[in-house]
Amino acid sequence: MSTGFERDAREFTRGARAIVVLPDSGGAARDAEARVEESAGLALAIGLEVVAKTVLRVRQPKPATLIGSGQADELAITVRDLSADLAVFDASLTPVQQRNLETLLGCKVIDRTGLILEIFGERAATAEGRLQVELAHLDYQSGRLVRSWTHLERQRGGFGFLGGPGETQIEADRRLIRDRMARLKRELDQVGRTRLLHRERRQRAPWPVIALVGYTNAGKSTLFNRLTGSDVMAENLLFATLDPTLRQVRLPGIDKAIMSDTVGFVSDLPTQLVAAFKATLEEVISADLLLHVRDVAHPDTDAQAADVEKVLAELGVDEETPRFEAWNKLDLLDDERREAMMADAARRDDVIAISALTGEGVDALVDTVAERLTVGHRRYHVALDAGDGAAAAWLHAHGEVLDQWVDGDQISYEVRMAPGDFDRFNRRSD
Repeated sequence: MSTGFERDAREFTRGARAIVVLPDSGGAARDAEARVEESAGLALAIGLEVVAKTVLRVRQPKPATLIGSGQADELAITVRDLSADLAVFDASLTPVQQRNLETLLGCKVIDRTGLILEIFGERAATAEGRLQVELAHLDYQSGRLVRSWTHLERQRGGFGFLGGPGETQIEADRRLIRDRMARLKRELDQVGRTRLLHRERRQRAPWPVIALVGYTNAGKSTLFNRLTGSDVMAENLLFATLDPTLRQVRLPGIDKAIMSDTVGFVSDLPTQLVAAFKATLEEVISADLLLHVRDVAHPDTDAQAADVEKVLAELGVDEETPRFEAWNKLDLLDDERREAMMADAARRDDVIAISALTGEGVDALVDTVAERLTVGHRRYHVALDAGDGAAAAWLHAHGEVLDQWVDGDQISYEVRMAPGDFDRFNRRSD
């Protein structure tokens, strides 16, 4: 049940005027302007009104405030002149730095972790997603308690950063947080056991699992919808999809495959969220093929790809799991960049260039994915009675019939299929 505190916080969140600040120490793989634009996109994703964006050169981070005193004074003037309610720092702030900056700037301050948790808190649609976000949020807050509550029921799951201050009772709050986290972990363990049962049921029917992974806003959900005929939310918005979606998909030579659309990754994804969402992303860990969707129109596409691989490693994804890349958003490239990108993709056997929006290259992607999944398929000779239409239909549905001919009272088939499917066919005939 939503409390008045929750409603007030959401209203404040949606109407807040924010400045986005990137403390840049240099030496980063990403372009500073692209990074501050991403941070602004994260702020927009939570409904903030971004009134200013600034990159601050930080030669030596200050323990008390991260940025220099002169820079803090300039930011305070910007906050006052633009009537900003909130300063979003694209950095990891310590509790002391956050508290000092709020005092100096005269407005609320959140860091990158807090902002991402805020987005996840609003977007999580399923009960499991909400539990995971709340657990991640409590883990984050337990180490700082910059703004505490008298009672835990005033704490708002994933929305705990932009609301008003509560009464400070640090020790009581920490105990309440620990108790609540213990309950959440028990509930998530139960959800995980249920998910495991579902996965074991799918594994008994050996259908391959294809997991779409990629940086947030790379176009995974658009591609997922095109391949499966679904209507998963797909917008030009960071973290448009949080909760994983599984759908059946037909591929050449494969009766049925399971496609999973997962949450988009992002650089510096909070460790609390990686841990909390590990159960949700188990489909990625156990996938037969990872389809990495990349936004090749983005200036930091290579850095984004590296961030995705980093998160996959943190999740424990086996390096041996087959990977294939879909270089998406060809429709956004100019002629020169498009030609260069197509030539680069043509030289590689693990890449297909596509536009999930227009459908360009998607058929070739489907054929290539099917080929990757059927690498282990074998040719079998099957002889059936002429009247056994059900068995013949099964062969056509579960494999690729290469040839067939009449042999007396029987019809012979040359069929290519996975060994597991052939075993299922034989069990069906017993």
